[in-house]
Amino acid sequence: MRKNRWLTFTLVGSLLLLSGCASTSSVSSAQPWHLLPMAEPLQPTTQQEVKLARIDQLLTRSDLTEKDRAQIYYERGLVNDSLGLRNLARLDFNRSLSFNPAQPDVFNILGVYFTQSGLYDAAYEAFDSTLELDETHQFAERNRGIALYYGGRYELAERDLLKHYKDNTHDAYRALWLYLVEVEKDGDVLARERLASRYQASDKQDWGWQIARLYIRDVSESEFFENIGRTSRDNTQLAERLCEGYFYLAKRYQTMGDYRSAEALYKLAMSGNVYDFVEHRYAMLELGLIAQKMRQAPSS
Repeated sequence: MRKNRWLTFTLVGSLLLLSGCASTSSVSSAQPWHLLPMAEPLQPTTQQEVKLARIDQLLTRSDLTEKDRAQIYYERGLVNDSLGLRNLARLDFNRSLSFNPAQPDVFNILGVYFTQSGLYDAAYEAFDSTLELDETHQFAERNRGIALYYGGRYELAERDLLKHYKDNTHDAYRALWLYLVEVEKDGDVLARERLASRYQASDKQDWGWQIARLYIRDVSESEFFENIGRTSRDNTQLAERLCEGYFYLAKRYQTMGDYRSAEALYKLAMSGNVYDFVEHRYAMLELGLIAQKMRQAPSS
């Protein structure tokens, strides 16, 4: 039993080693990150390993229909995806489509993969295919909005994400992604005012509203992290909340132009191995975008 090991504090200097020596030397010493909580990286569970073994056994059967095989490959793809085995997962999703091409969920996850790879046009097509097959598929609507955001098409991204937010105004993450688009489109001041208004109108039950409070400056960074450490019930929840918290904090530093701090925080967002969270998925994309920006920046 891991009772007290799930909450570990380490000095920010040690944490920033994750970004490399060159990165740490550029981080402002004024950052209020005195002590940050860390989770033990999530590991494959017995249930996941057993499920993979059972699926492999099922696929050897000769009496499976094509629809059955499509579903089984899809389920194995989901397990591989949750383990961070993205290439194997993508192979399984494509196999699933070869047996049954009318699967909105498969097109949706492939669209996410295309977004992670920066293949935005392919991502738009995948999400469009999802919505053609199931016009009520809200994850595809959200994911298309995110892909449009990364593709720099902010007007269209706002359209998707605003509709997605209005479908459930109590979901903090819908408000957060809409805020990120509005920052790019309308500037931080106006976007922050809108996020504050949405926070006040919500039921405030979703934990993600704590991130919104950080964005609207209703809570300090130290209070935010203290809250995570104090309220997380186990290591899994701690890893999940830190993945989210570090990602969205990285977005804030990135908006401020502090790319070195953002880079370190994106790496921290990935450190818990919460592979199936969108924040983990897009942290690597963000790191690539920062690296590209740094290469293009004129040397001083």
